[in-house]
Amino acid sequence: MRFTSVSVALALTAVSISTSLHGQRPDDQIDPRSMALVERAKAARAAGNLSGANDLLESATVVDPRNRQAFILLAEVARQQDLPGKSIRFYREALTIEPNDAAALAGQGQALVDKGAVSRARENLAKIKTLCGAKPCGEATQLAAAIAKGPPVTATAQQSVAPSPAATPPAKN
Repeated sequence: MRFTSVSVALALTAVSISTSLHGQRPDDQIDPRSMALVERAKAARAAGNLSGANDLLESATVVDPRNRQAFILLAEVARQQDLPGKSIRFYREALTIEPNDAAALAGQGQALVDKGAVSRARENLAKIKTLCGAKPCGEATQLAAAIAKGPPVTATAQQSVAPSPAATPPAKN
């Protein structure tokens, strides 16, 4: 009799764990509706409709928040719109889903260079080189070229220009 309550508790635990695990989808199964929206977004982006592509990709991430490809494409669209901060955030979302995605690391590194954060881009390059190992890696080559080229002039000018006290208007009393 003493073992009956323990065995019933263990049986209930096993049933509840197996039921919850059975209800979850594997990470490699993305909702087909989300993938269809990504394909439509690619077509809109190719046609030059960046805002339409952005809307479709945001819808794709709502349908399935694990769609890493949608986040990467959102980041690329943001880079095309000269929004490196937004691009970095979307790449970070993709890297949250898969931290070892070399394409997302390279894209984030290029966006960091665009923003002027070259040292952080070098950290991404080191991660990519670690992931690639001894074999040649296109993502590492592209990011190394972007780092060597340096940030655009506008990003460098924004960081180096500090407001001087003489340039500020006098305070009104």
